[in-house]
Amino acid sequence: MEEEFLLEALRWMMKSRLYDQKVIALQRQGLFGVYSPGIGQEACIIGSAMAVDPVRDWMVPQYRELMATVHHGLPLEVITAQYLGKIGPARIPEGVKVLPTQVSIAAQLPQATGLAWGLRLRRQDSAVITYVGDGGSSEGDFHEALNLAGTVCAPIVFFMQNNQWAISTPRRVQSATQSFSLRAAGYGFPGAEVDGNDVMAVYDVSVQAVERARRGEGPTLVEAVTYRMGFHNTTDNPSLYRDPDEYEEARQRDPIDRVRAYLKTLGLWDQEREQALSESLAQEVDLALQTAAASPAPRPENLFDNIYERLPERVARQRAEVAGRQGR
Repeated sequence: MEEEFLLEALRWMMKSRLYDQKVIALQRQGLFGVYSPGIGQEACIIGSAMAVDPVRDWMVPQYRELMATVHHGLPLEVITAQYLGKIGPARIPEGVKVLPTQVSIAAQLPQATGLAWGLRLRRQDSAVITYVGDGGSSEGDFHEALNLAGTVCAPIVFFMQNNQWAISTPRRVQSATQSFSLRAAGYGFPGAEVDGNDVMAVYDVSVQAVERARRGEGPTLVEAVTYRMGFHNTTDNPSLYRDPDEYEEARQRDPIDRVRAYLKTLGLWDQEREQALSESLAQEVDLALQTAAASPAPRPENLFDNIYERLPERVARQRAEVAGRQGR
């Protein structure tokens, strides 16, 4: 990474954490939906996102890659509206190559493979990056997606954030494999393990995987080894199962602190720059939150939207009846 590029990476990493902190506070007040933060995993989220081109490449997220999708062109206020239950304002804008957030574990992987296969059949110079956690690798969808991707030489990067936890199940209980990346060999394509707390390393291995996909050489499985410093989601209490000493050890490898420390050695970071950027990011995040909160609330008849291309007469009558009740 060039120095200015690394400064941009730090900006996005800080924005990701700031957003997480703000919406967690809102959720605790009953003002935000159930949320899965990426605290401690910002190097994975941003390093991988910066390796793909929003103009030609596609991104298929799970649910912990919110700021990666924003980097890829999805407005922050749009994805915020999703968590606020705003149906219309949460619609992905035309031209943004991002699929909807997927909460069902690993269920997006077969779709991502199908999308990549379609790009190959159309001979498009594009790639797909899709995300999954270590726990998701135990799902049948993981095997099916990777097996098909290898068979059809799909231009896809399977980016696994190994954060050591599948909700409350530790990594050592999930699999006996020495490295999840070794599984790629069984599907006929390369795997790579990388320090998921080093944004430069994540970016480097992701760029190589994306370029390989674009050259028509097929998939890559990237395992980014990191640690979930937050909770699984806002319904979770990790203090019930996580060793405090393990958490403290992980905190010493905070990916944002590592970038700050490196930039300081180059004379490119100080407290004044930190404060200025923090204030600027707070304004960006607050504006997105305010815009989403002020957007129109869903109406009962919206339940009938996006289900049929053309509503059957019976369903159309039901919709009209619901809309009429709302008007009274």
